Amino acid sequence: MKTIRVLVADDHTILREGLVALIDASGDCQVVAQASDGIETVELALRLRPDVIVLDISMPKLNGIEVVRRLSRELESARILVLTMHAEEEYVLHVVRSGASGFLLKDSATGELLKAVRSLGAGRGYFGTHASAVLARQVQSPGNVLADPYRDLTTREREVFHLIAEGLTTKEIARQLGTSTKTAENHRFRVLDKLEVRNTAELIRYAVKHRLLD
Repeated sequence: MKTIRVLVADDHTILREGLVALIDASGDCQVVAQASDGIETVELALRLRPDVIVLDISMPKLNGIEVVRRLSRELESARILVLTMHAEEEYVLHVVRSGASGFLLKDSATGELLKAVRSLGAGRGYFGTHASAVLARQVQSPGNVLADPYRDLTTREREVFHLIAEGLTTKEIARQLGTSTKTAENHRFRVLDKLEVRNTAELIRYAVKHRLLD
């Protein structure tokens, strides 16, 4: 039987290590890496190419929804299972539209988590009871389309958006991205302009309103 290679991404260390222990003890799944923020998740996934990525939505540096979107484009072979405490309908719809193959709430039974990982590892999807109900309602009422909260931000601008929302200064963003302060300032200006907000405070309110930041 082929071992399912798994990447676990969650910024809560105790929870993440618990998930790792559970998956490693399964016998047919192996955690090949752990990540504590969105950017690290993308980098590890592209380098290690795991079969399944177990991912939280709320992570620093890059929101889980954006991680799903980016990896679904850059790593088509990977199957992404979103494991989160957020039950709001918007989260389910956004991550599925971004390319996730599964969705589970964190209060699900441990056995269901392993079932989901195995299902994704076999090339199928897996959606818990709550997510299935949300998707069923969407099929029944397809007119209720959620707008993309990122609008037309580029990949780099989405990254800058989250760094601004976390309170980083322009110089800190430049260091994080490995660019000049002028380039970081230009990215910041375009983000604010495209989202039609005037300053960092308004951007943070926008992020919270659209459930892109806790």
